[in-house]
Amino acid sequence: MTPTLRAHLLTAPLEDLTAEARAVRDAAWPDLVTYSRKVFVPLTQLCRDVCHYCTFAKAPRNLAHAYMSPDEVLDVARAGAAAGCKEALFTLGDKPEARYAAAREGLAALGFETTIDYLVHIAGRVMRETGLLPHINAGVLTPHDYARLRTVSASMGLMLESASERLCRKGGPHYGSPDKAPALRLATIDAAGDAAIPFTSGLLIGIGETREERLEALEALATLHARHGHLQEVIIQNFRAKPGTKMVDAPEPSEDELLWTLAAARLILPPEVSLQAPPNLNPGRTTALLDAGLNDWGGISPITIDHVNPEAPWPQIDELSRECAANNLLLVERLTAYPRFIQSAPHWLDPQVAKSGRPLSDSHGLARDSTWSPGVADPAPVDLSRPASRPVAPNLDAILGRALAGHELSEAQATALFAARGGAAEAVIQAADEMRRATRGDTVTYVINRNINYTNICTFSCSFCAFSKTSAKGGQRDKPYDLPLEEVAQRVNEAWAKGATEVCLQGGIHPRYTGQTYLDILRAAKAAQPDMHVHAFSPLEISQGAETLGMPLSDYLAMMRDNGLGSLPGTAAEILDDDMRAILCPDKLSRQGWLDVVRAAHEVGLPTTATIMFGSVEQPVHWARHLLDIRHLQLDTGGFTEFVPLPFVHMASPIYLQRNARRGPTWREVVLMHAIGRIAYHGFIDNIQASWVKLGVAGVRQLLQAGVNDLGGTLIDENISRAAGASHGQGMDEAAFEALVAPLGRRLEQRTTVYGTGLAASSPVPS
Repeated sequence: MTPTLRAHLLTAPLEDLTAEARAVRDAAWPDLVTYSRKVFVPLTQLCRDVCHYCTFAKAPRNLAHAYMSPDEVLDVARAGAAAGCKEALFTLGDKPEARYAAAREGLAALGFETTIDYLVHIAGRVMRETGLLPHINAGVLTPHDYARLRTVSASMGLMLESASERLCRKGGPHYGSPDKAPALRLATIDAAGDAAIPFTSGLLIGIGETREERLEALEALATLHARHGHLQEVIIQNFRAKPGTKMVDAPEPSEDELLWTLAAARLILPPEVSLQAPPNLNPGRTTALLDAGLNDWGGISPITIDHVNPEAPWPQIDELSRECAANNLLLVERLTAYPRFIQSAPHWLDPQVAKSGRPLSDSHGLARDSTWSPGVADPAPVDLSRPASRPVAPNLDAILGRALAGHELSEAQATALFAARGGAAEAVIQAADEMRRATRGDTVTYVINRNINYTNICTFSCSFCAFSKTSAKGGQRDKPYDLPLEEVAQRVNEAWAKGATEVCLQGGIHPRYTGQTYLDILRAAKAAQPDMHVHAFSPLEISQGAETLGMPLSDYLAMMRDNGLGSLPGTAAEILDDDMRAILCPDKLSRQGWLDVVRAAHEVGLPTTATIMFGSVEQPVHWARHLLDIRHLQLDTGGFTEFVPLPFVHMASPIYLQRNARRGPTWREVVLMHAIGRIAYHGFIDNIQASWVKLGVAGVRQLLQAGVNDLGGTLIDENISRAAGASHGQGMDEAAFEALVAPLGRRLEQRTTVYGTGLAASSPVPS
């Protein structure tokens, strides 16, 4: 902190400081305020310190037991998990066994020597048995303690409280509390940084310190963060005088003191460090705290009290959300570790902790907003396609205006759209649907088709795939098979008899298949029904076919075209980013390899779809890069007929079963992917398709109001999503599609694979 900044903080009017703090907050944390839904676990209220304001610590005679039992802890955690909590906050006194025989005896009865021994054991059980992520406040710790606790917690914390040594002298609030020495606490926070632990600290104001001493404490925390980058939040907690303490008659800090300290903290600390004040200690001050630069409310529990401040009930989350909305801020749930730590898990989280956190996380590292996932039987949870309910940032309007004018979005602009929530997300969805209406009108199209997966035997090691059946990574439902050509032909005939105009042929990469095999499959299909459109062979299969015959891609594709291939599914794209492909599909085509095959197909006159598989391990920046790669290729070739987002279905996916992937995209992410696809491709790819197999009828109906104009195919015999665990049905018919679009008053029309119409009487659907 420079002398100039110090002087400014000490002399400037409060309203000037809070305005500056808000500007910093708004730049670093635009539109959002976060909180963590938690349970409070007071593992022991015994403590060797005697802080003069504390009612948490109690003497053994005032406690039924020195420690909560494992069953008591797990009961609280299970109740929290059932209530949607994702954090278990362990709070306990500092080294009680050093002071109390009752603590030593209680530990011995539990089978442990120290409090930390028991804490490591029970926090691990909570994480493994309930799925909650522990946050641990265990006082002053050693590097060895941190190394052990890091394996069972996602974050930890220690309030600095004050950097003033004089508060530890006789008559001060920390006299008789050896663990409150500022130098010791700063060394402990420093050691947490050495251990790469996402960490919480903060100040307790109004206990006798001066404003200058608060600035010194904030500067000390900023220095430690500059060294390690580990501070995720700093709490500014206002002292509350409590009966039964030595400071019961001490004056509490004024609101101005609290707001000044918040503003000073925001201006001293790096912007990425969140700033928090306990909402239960400040009822009625929501707007004032937000105006001073606050961006986080800390942990709030729907089922347990604040055992440190039992007299102060938690605010209702819905009411706090309304108060934030009144200040044009959206309340969003986070995990106990903040997003930047979740997204950089290999450095900040123990591998087993990271595995526990992934199922709870969305693509931004925030908490998932519901239990819904692609493929589940439950309908999509939230209708996001309603009018924007609050002002939208000017920069978002500028991005949408640029897309509407046909200009390409930058990677940063596309990524920013994926971050939209609340009113901003609603504005993105509205813009997408207006573009859909301008481009495709109110007609909803579909194709009658059948999937023919001629083999599920595959030698590739895609970590997400539950369809292939050749290794331990394979799925759980079907046995290996390899259809004879006669069976392929029979299924083509069956599809034709049911009115299909398309068969979609795809399979695993069978070790004995060559380019001739794919040609034989194609010829069998066309011989069975010469007028059937064959939509077949992913770019990976085409690449393998050309390679095994020693043919250039263009020559092989031309040969397949001349033998009746009508178009290619643009699958095997997954995420067009080689770092992500190294995780998801390490032996598949590279990003450039996939683009090269598709380009070659377009150049010989074979159109393709464009797909993206999203919601597993990648982040929104990877989605943006993928969309732009597709757009650039479309500008060159014009060969993409449609964009088909394919949400990752997690249930039987090997990478998810190993807890190395998320539970697919959230519903907000699904809606935005379809909407942003429409926006990014406006004027270049006119058709946006939704997968009813992965999203269900109710979900697709919502997406038809978010830029989608196509339902895909009837998909007789869909197997790939089913193998991954999707529970939606196999096969739709025109009546089912009509029932899907009827509530929207849209016009249903059958199309060909390449979006020709007039195949069947189009059906106006009454509203």
